[in-house]
Amino acid sequence: MSLFGLGNRNQKTFRPKKNAPSGNKGAQLKKHIDATLGSGNLRDAVRLPTGEDLNEWLAVNTVDFFNQVNLLYGTLMEFCTSTTCPTMSAGPKFEYRWADGVQIKKPIEVSAPKYVEYLMDWIEIQLDNESIFPQKLGTPFPRNFQDVVRTIFKRLFRVYAHIYHSHFQKIVSLKEEAHLNTCFKHFIFFTWEFRLIDKGELVPLNDLIESIIQTY
Repeated sequence: MSLFGLGNRNQKTFRPKKNAPSGNKGAQLKKHIDATLGSGNLRDAVRLPTGEDLNEWLAVNTVDFFNQVNLLYGTLMEFCTSTTCPTMSAGPKFEYRWADGVQIKKPIEVSAPKYVEYLMDWIEIQLDNESIFPQKLGTPFPRNFQDVVRTIFKRLFRVYAHIYHSHFQKIVSLKEEAHLNTCFKHFIFFTWEFRLIDKGELVPLNDLIESIIQTY
């Protein structure tokens, strides 16, 4: 079983798994990620391989982290409902409202499952847009590519923050806390390596993150 494999109970996903970008060294870089993760060394797994393009590396990892969060949230779908989680929050001090700047321009209050649904839809649109995530070899990345990646990671972090604050005891009861913690550690190492999320956004899980970064 891979480092991020789950038990049979949790093979459902919130969204179908996305494949790595295929035309831009995606498969080769994905093999590198899998190999380094298989070694158990998360520090090596996040670092840009020698001679590789930063945007290529960000692209294939963005797809990977989308799939990880997708799988994690899929294990909680029956417990994270509009009744149990009427707002998308991370504890009593942090509430997240949804806006995508296109269909919903003014941030709106939605339940946690609705927020995650909107978010995964929005990320899939970005990943499927070849003007943002090029599929063909040699196609340049757009100038705002890293800004899009930062927004994706910032919003994926909010799902982790909600899971830890609202559903950690359920995760423990399912005996999946080690898996969650490893996925989050990998996520934080990557965002820390490339400075993808502002520190202010990380406050809801600050204590946990500080303990992770001390091992980086």
